[in-house]
Amino acid sequence: MSKIKVDGIELDVPAEYTLLQACEAAGAEIPRFCFHERLSVAGNCRMCLIEVKGGPPKPVASCAMSVRDLRPGPNGEPPEMFTKTPMVKKAREGVMEFLLINHPLDCPICDQGGECDLQDQAMAYGVDGSRFKENKRAVEDKYIGPLVKTVMTRCIHCTRCIRFSAEVAGVPDLGATGRGEDMEITTYLERAMSSELQGNVIDLCPVGALTSKPYAFQARPWELVKTESIDVMDAVGSSIRVDTRGREVMRILPRLNEDVNEEWISDKTRFVWDGLRTQRLDRPYVRRNGRLEAATWSEAFAAIAGKVKGAQPDRIGAIAGDLATVEEMYALKALLSSLGSENVDCRPESSRLDPKLGRSSYIFNPTIAGIDNCDAVLIVGSNPRHEASVLNARIRKRWRQGDLRVGLIGERVDLTYDYDYLGAGPESLAGLIGGDGAFAKVLAGAKRPLVLIGEGAFSRPDGLASLALAAKIATGAGRDEGWNGLAVLHSGASRVGGLDVGFVPGTGGLDVVGMVGAAAARQLDVLFLLGADDLNMNGLAETFVVYVGTHGDAGAHRADVILPGAAYTEKSGTYVSTEGRVQMTARAAFPPGDAREDWAILRALSATLGKVLPFDTLTELRASLYKAFPHLQRIGAIEPGALDEVAALAGKDARAANFAYGNRIGDFYLTNPIARASAVMAECSALAAGRPALAAE
Repeated sequence: MSKIKVDGIELDVPAEYTLLQACEAAGAEIPRFCFHERLSVAGNCRMCLIEVKGGPPKPVASCAMSVRDLRPGPNGEPPEMFTKTPMVKKAREGVMEFLLINHPLDCPICDQGGECDLQDQAMAYGVDGSRFKENKRAVEDKYIGPLVKTVMTRCIHCTRCIRFSAEVAGVPDLGATGRGEDMEITTYLERAMSSELQGNVIDLCPVGALTSKPYAFQARPWELVKTESIDVMDAVGSSIRVDTRGREVMRILPRLNEDVNEEWISDKTRFVWDGLRTQRLDRPYVRRNGRLEAATWSEAFAAIAGKVKGAQPDRIGAIAGDLATVEEMYALKALLSSLGSENVDCRPESSRLDPKLGRSSYIFNPTIAGIDNCDAVLIVGSNPRHEASVLNARIRKRWRQGDLRVGLIGERVDLTYDYDYLGAGPESLAGLIGGDGAFAKVLAGAKRPLVLIGEGAFSRPDGLASLALAAKIATGAGRDEGWNGLAVLHSGASRVGGLDVGFVPGTGGLDVVGMVGAAAARQLDVLFLLGADDLNMNGLAETFVVYVGTHGDAGAHRADVILPGAAYTEKSGTYVSTEGRVQMTARAAFPPGDAREDWAILRALSATLGKVLPFDTLTELRASLYKAFPHLQRIGAIEPGALDEVAALAGKDARAANFAYGNRIGDFYLTNPIARASAVMAECSALAAGRPALAAE
C-alpha cells in the first residue's frame, strides 16, 4: 500500500491504482469518457485531468498515471493531488469546449438523451458558450449490424467500443481509420459485428454515437418503470434490469454483479424483448375436430379432466422446458404425484444427470467467479461461447491474464481464445488420465483445474461415463484443499432448479426419451408440456397433449389443450443458475389477455381434477417449497456441493462409447420460444448463418 493525499485527505491505496482510482477512493469525483475499469487505459479524452503537487507544471491525465509513478515531497511527505483547483477547473472546461467543437448538439433527437455522459459532464464541468464559429465536422454513419445504430458525427474517439470488442468480446470487429480530425470508428468493410456480446458497446458509448437500433425512438428513460430481475436466456443467471412502459417491455439492460456477469450481458438477453410481445398465447384453446379453437378456462380444464380421469397413472407424463421456474415445476410434480404418476423430467433428451448422485454432480462447482482463480481449463462437449456467452468472456478474461492453458474435447469452434484441441470424443478424455501428452501433464500439475463439461457430453446414453471421466480429472492428486473443479454447464435456466426439487423420473418412471417413445407406441395417454418445445412433436402420435406456455411455438402447435402462461418478465419466480445460485425474477409487466402465472394454472387445474394442491397463494406454495428444500429460500446464495460426491462420481463405470461429442446449441439466437418469436433474433440468426438479413441497411 502507498500513502497519498487527495485534496488534503490522507489515505492508503494499492500502488497499482491509477491516480483516478486513488482520487475516487478518497471520495473525489473525476470526470472521464475513455477510462473504464474493465478496459485497458487509452488516455484519449483528457477529461480526467488533475493537479499533482511537485509534478509537471500542467494538469495530469489521472487515468494514465499510477500511484507508484508519484514522487514524495522533499521531506518524505506523501504525494499530494488536487481535483478542485482553478488549474483543474480551467483545464476541464477547455477539454469540454474542444470535445463539443464538432459535436452536433442534437440532444432532442438523440436516444442517449437523459442517459448521456457527455450531457451530464458538460453541465457539471463545461462552460455556457463556445468560441468555435467554423463549420462542424460530419462523418458518414456506418452499418455495423441489426443491433447497434450509429450516428458517428457524435463520436468523440474514446475508443471504448474498440477496446471492448478486442479485449472482452475477443472479436476485434471494430477499429479506427485515419488520424486526427479524419479518424473514424468503423468495421473497415462495413459489415455486421459478429460477437454475441456486441450490444454492450451501447452501454459503454458515452455520447450516443452507438445506440440500440431496435429501441431507437421507442421511449425516453424517464418514461420507463425499472425492475431488477434475472435473465433466463441461458443458465448463467445474469443480473438484468427490465424497463417497461405500461404493459410492454421496452428494453433490457445489465446490472452490476461481480460474481456472475460483472456488467455484461449477451445480445440474446438484451434484444429478445420484442419476442415477449409477438406470437403470444393470451387465451386457452381446445382442439375440436382437428382445429384449435378459443375456449374458456372451464372448458379447457374440463377437456383435460375428461382425459386424465380415464387414463391409468403410469400412462400420464410431464416434461418441463428450459424457462420453467422452480415453483411451477414443484407444483406440476406435486400434481403428477397426486395422480400416481412418476413420469416427470426436466432434462434434455438422454441426459444422465441424477440428483441421487449429489448436487456436486450437476452444478458448476468452481463457481463463475472461481474462473478467475483456476490454473487450467478443460472444455468437454461444450461451446461456452454459445451456451453461456458471459461465462465464456470470463474464461477469456482469465486467459488474457496469462499462464492459463485451455483444452477442448468435442467440436472445433471459435471460443475467442487460444486452446489445445485434444480430440472429439470420450477416448480423448480418457487419454488425459495418466497420459503423457502435453495437456495431460498440464492437468496433472494443476492445483486448481476447471473441467467444464457440457450437455453435448452428458446428454447421451453413455453420458454418465463421460461425467465420471471428468470427475476423475477434477479430483486428481495434488489439487488445492477444498477446490472442486467439476464444472457442469447447462444451457437451460430451469435445469438446476428442476434437479434440486427432484423433477426427474421416480421409481419405474419414464424420462423424456421414454415418454416420447411410449407416446409413439401409443402407451402414453396424457402428456403435460410445461413450456417444453424442443421435442420430436411428430413422435407423440395420438397422445393427448396439454401445453402450458407463453408462445405459439412447436408445443402449442401440437397441443390438444393450450393453457396460456406468463413469461419470465411477468411473474415472480425462482431460478437456480448453473453454478447453483438461487435467484428470483420480479414481475415487470402483466401477462396479456387471459394468461395467468403457471403455478396458478396448475393449482386451478388440480381442483378440477379432484386432486387439490395444498396451497392457494404463491406465499403458501413457497412455504411448502422451502420446507422441503430449505436452500431455495437463500436468494443470491450458493449451496455448495460436497467434494465427496465428485469423488464418488469418479468411481463410477467410465466406459463410454467411442463417438464424437456434439454441441447442444446449433443457433445461438433461436434457442427458446421467446427468441424464436423475436424479429431481431431472426435477423441476427440469418446474418450468422450467411443468409440475407431481413432488414439490413
